[in-house]
Amino acid sequence: MKHTDLLSIAKQYGDPIYVYDSEKIIAQYKRLTNAFKGVQKLKLNYAAKALSNITILKLMNSLGSGLDTVSIQEVKLGLLAGFQPEAIIFTPNGVSLEEIEEAAALGVRINIDNLSVLEQFGSKHPDIPVCIRINPHVMAGGNSNISVGHIDSKFGISIHQIPHLLRIVELTKMNINGIHMHTGSDILDIDVFLYASEILFETAKNFKNLDFIDFGSGFKVPYKAGDIETNIEELGKKLSTRFNEFCAAYGKELTLAFEPGKFLVSEAGHFLAKVNVVKQTTSTVFASVDSGFNHFIRPMLYGASHQIENISNPKGRERYYSVVGYICETDTFANNRRINEISEGDILCFKNAGAYCFTMTSNYNSRYRPAEVLWHKGKAILIRERETFDDLIKNQVDVKDLFTTKKEKATAK
Repeated sequence: MKHTDLLSIAKQYGDPIYVYDSEKIIAQYKRLTNAFKGVQKLKLNYAAKALSNITILKLMNSLGSGLDTVSIQEVKLGLLAGFQPEAIIFTPNGVSLEEIEEAAALGVRINIDNLSVLEQFGSKHPDIPVCIRINPHVMAGGNSNISVGHIDSKFGISIHQIPHLLRIVELTKMNINGIHMHTGSDILDIDVFLYASEILFETAKNFKNLDFIDFGSGFKVPYKAGDIETNIEELGKKLSTRFNEFCAAYGKELTLAFEPGKFLVSEAGHFLAKVNVVKQTTSTVFASVDSGFNHFIRPMLYGASHQIENISNPKGRERYYSVVGYICETDTFANNRRINEISEGDILCFKNAGAYCFTMTSNYNSRYRPAEVLWHKGKAILIRERETFDDLIKNQVDVKDLFTTKKEKATAK
């Protein structure tokens, strides 16, 4: 997208605002499918938690994607967006048996990640096919907060618990139709991913009626110019070859599944915020924007680095700024970052804002959540309205006459 397009959107719909480029999402989807064209059956299940706006879900459905969901609410969003139940997989963590049963009743595929619920579900519903999430005990990704395949992770059933798992399956006579893993995000080392895949292949040999093997996702995207990323094409060639070898030995053509989220939508997203104040202190120049971690928490939560551009003055000379928000906490987006000279009223664009950005917004400090726009075929389409004060108090109950002030008591007398 051009800077002029983004500025026009900010002028038309206000700021702060999220903007998503559908062309980039489509290109990323095609890139991933092309990388794995060497396998007979491939299924991409878009991870709804990355960006769950119903218009984005409809776009994914139109591309032929399935949907990876982690809550019953995401399941219902997927159905509302037009996904067939069998195209949705429910991969929760730590939820109740009742929530899993509710999802199963809707006809979606079930993925269970702990022995307790597996035994309960298998005992009550042995005829419902179930996928099992395995923890391969492999550390992938460079941040412990987003690496979920290590030994201390709360996710998945440990590979050391396979004998116990097999006993549950044997006793309940349940139907295991898939094996799944997710090692984490920002994966760079393909060999580590392939090593974890071998553990998954070895585990799969224990089950004779599989339909698919789900390798998760977590592919790294570039966050700045010259940044490194997962070599999807190389991974596609190597894993496709190994997957085909496994299917031949298994005696059945299985589906190779992934659950990409960030890879598909991260680079498509732009977050626009206006500069309220440029503040010079004894050692720092702050550019304070009309947003905060209530809208864009990744830099504070994960230490994520997002490129920031001054699209109002793209050719201005670069100076060092610390970009901060208006929340009454330390909400720093960038420290001493070189950005084209900033003036009050300028619009800053935060890149790679498509994944785990809007979905993690909040009303902290009683601030409104921002609007969302889809840039599609050269047009800006509003896909979420900006919240208002009515939205903020919509579900609050104003209990009448519960408290009286001293003045009201005196008046009553």
